[in-house]
Amino acid sequence: MSVLQNPRPLVLCGPSGSGKSTLLKKMMEDFPDRFGFSISHTTRKPRPGEVHGQHYHFTTMDEMRQAVADGKFIESATFCGNMYGTSKAAVDAVAQQGKVCVLDIDVQGVKQIKNTELNPLYVFIKPPSLEELKSRLTGRKTESEESLTHRLKVASEELEYGTEDNFDFIVINDNLEGAYNQLKTFLENEVLKSGK
Repeated sequence: MSVLQNPRPLVLCGPSGSGKSTLLKKMMEDFPDRFGFSISHTTRKPRPGEVHGQHYHFTTMDEMRQAVADGKFIESATFCGNMYGTSKAAVDAVAQQGKVCVLDIDVQGVKQIKNTELNPLYVFIKPPSLEELKSRLTGRKTESEESLTHRLKVASEELEYGTEDNFDFIVINDNLEGAYNQLKTFLENEVLKSGK
């Protein structure tokens, strides 16, 4: 596996609605030359505004299953009937640019990566409570009752895993600025110091 590199990759994990995407966006804006995003593959259809190769590599279920079987993925998971995954090629592409590779994955993916040689730093983005998470997800107005129930069940399991010493750092996102300052301090002290 050619994904071993210095600086170590960075895994960001957190339940849907935790604010992970917003924190990731701010991080990429603040450190555009230091971090590179590993673009995941998915079998779900693109949402409005999503661009193939920028937001995701959109693929078919058959193609993705074959690629996973061929060992081309570091991690993969199925969520709501769709497959998601991180290919070795996507991680290598970022490393070849000399940047810290950022992986935005779920707990299933974290568990798989812990069984590889990747050796990233793990950060968990935690909402202040499950009630607050439900409020955020409901506020999006993108979830059906069924998908909301499923996301909350998964989030409950992820929160349990996220607080059991499985991560190098936990950010409690009860306030966006405060949460980002925690993340930024961790990045500067633990992630970027081993880089350039």
